[in-house]
This record gives sequence, structure tokens and C-alpha cells, in this order.
Amino acid sequence: MRIAVDLNRCQGYAQCVYLAHEVFRLSGQEALTYEPNPDDERRLQVERAAAACPVQAIVIDRLDGAERDETS
Repeated sequence: MRIAVDLNRCQGYAQCVYLAHEVFRLSGQEALTYEPNPDDERRLQVERAAAACPVQAIVIDRLDGAERDETS
């Protein structure tokens, strides 16, 4: 899994920090830092953190290698 945070959009609400503190951290007052390639065991936490972001600044790219069948 790979994640990206649009730091221009991020307003420092820190909902992601509360939901996935192993992946997202606040440095100082409002500077967000994060692990761009968290372990897959953190997937649920990261998905919840992305969903909870009030400004939708977190994007998740699934690198699980499984191609989806478009015809299903």
C-alpha cells in the first residue's frame, strides 16, 4: 500500500493521527508527517483515517498486485 497526503489541502485537523498514529504524526503545531508505504496490516486504520479526513487530503494507492477483472 502506498499513501500520499496533499499537504496543501491538509488543514491539520489530525483525525488521521488519532485513527492511525503509527502512520501519521503531527510535528509541531500543524506539520503532518507520515509513512508513505505503511505495512498492509495497517490498511484498515489507514482507510479509516483517509475516510475521516475532513478535507479528503489522503489518497491510498493499493499496491497489492492483484489485477481486478473488469468483466466481473
